[in-house]
Amino acid sequence: MSLRITDINEGQGFAANVVTSLLVLGASKVGIPVSTTHVYCGALFGIGAASGGGRWGAIAKIFGAWVITLPAAAGMTAVIYWIATNVS
Repeated sequence: MSLRITDINEGQGFAANVVTSLLVLGASKVGIPVSTTHVYCGALFGIGAASGGGRWGAIAKIFGAWVITLPAAAGMTAVIYWIATNVS
């Protein structure tokens, strides 16, 4: 995944993993559901922005998928619920 977002060295990869671990564990501790993949991608976005090596086309595609996923899932669920409750 990281190769498409930005080039990273071992230290940057370690930092991304540590930050991801701390954020996921912290969120779990307070009961906030988070996606490990989303958090890790965010860490890679940060490395790409800080180093100037981010591949913004790939980042835009991933971010766009995130923005579309929630409303698409909500819409599909509403339609399926409506069908399930009205077709009997």
